[in-house]
Amino acid sequence: MSLFSKFTSLFTRGERAVVDWNDLEQTLIGADLGPALAQRVSTRLHDARDLSLPDALAELLSPAERSLQVATDGPTVILVVGVNGSGKTTSIGKLSAYLARQGKSVLVVAADTFRAAAREQLQTWAQRTGVTCIAGRDGADPAAVAFDGVSQGIDQRADFVLIDTAGRLQSKEGLMDQLTKIRRVIEKKAPVSEVLLVLDGSTGQNALSQAESFTAAVDVTGLILTKLDGSTRGGAALAIEATLGTPIKWIGTGEGVGDIAPFDPDAYIAQLLAQ
Repeated sequence: MSLFSKFTSLFTRGERAVVDWNDLEQTLIGADLGPALAQRVSTRLHDARDLSLPDALAELLSPAERSLQVATDGPTVILVVGVNGSGKTTSIGKLSAYLARQGKSVLVVAADTFRAAAREQLQTWAQRTGVTCIAGRDGADPAAVAFDGVSQGIDQRADFVLIDTAGRLQSKEGLMDQLTKIRRVIEKKAPVSEVLLVLDGSTGQNALSQAESFTAAVDVTGLILTKLDGSTRGGAALAIEATLGTPIKWIGTGEGVGDIAPFDPDAYIAQLLAQ
């Protein structure tokens, strides 16, 4: 029996009179919606007599466009950010493979020059997926590497340029400043169409804190939510969208090259309620 099954059946039958509202709120908090959002959902269901639980949760999701913003002229430049361990470099590899399968030419840029393993990891993904990888030397200026990558993307008439950045902890203000610099330098050459923030879906409310910090630093346009393959804390996605209005655009569901997909709100709600 799923965490929410007792509530889903009650709301389906319209038996609100026997709903334990405190139990519902605790269940929502357990799914990592957070206390404020859990109370908001509970109150909404209590007051709206014909509203179902799936619909009440769906109301929290952002109405913003979820497809990638594509440049009308030149390559679509996508800056990918996120903390270490979130699955950022892996997500770039998967997304590049997805785009390549759509017949798009893709160039990936290893601008995380502080961690050699990040560069090597992205180069390995590029070899696996058949895309071009531009990598700077250890310790090189990340903004310069990103600029060179975009320049080569323009010269090669690439459809997409995906730029990997260092894992930037929200507590280190200097690193956030440098992320802003990378974007500023890139845009001397070409506009940035998307800034995608990669969040670990299993980290719960900490993911919301990261999203708030990165959005303030670099104007995040969309999210990639990783590690949703069995996570019991996926409700954090609702908290992020309800709080910031930033849409989840992609989800990672495993370790394989094909384990990435556009975010489907209906499927997400169904999966959350099936926990």
